[in-house]
Amino acid sequence: MDCVSTSKQLPQPDRDEIRVDAVLQALGEPVRLMIVRMLADTSEGIACGELELPVTASTRAHHLKMLRESGVVSTRTEGTRRISALRREDLDALYPGLLDGVLAAKQ
Repeated sequence: MDCVSTSKQLPQPDRDEIRVDAVLQALGEPVRLMIVRMLADTSEGIACGELELPVTASTRAHHLKMLRESGVVSTRTEGTRRISALRREDLDALYPGLLDGVLAAKQ
């Protein structure tokens, strides 16, 4: 029997449902901004357990949920792992230059 890899996308807003106020609120929190900076360096995404952050696992999960619900990241499950990736294409299409400006800002 062949092993089949299944991936499931967690609920997130469609591109036309992403609102700038939710994106700005999500990006305005320092830990979430750290996550976005880490995700900006990879197109394939990062498993939540691999994100090195100065917070507990439950707080990290909360921040990732806030980023996903605001439309900043997408999250999919692969087995027991949750992989998050930056929704750069969607954000650039909706708010040109916003993400680049945020990422270029001093930390």
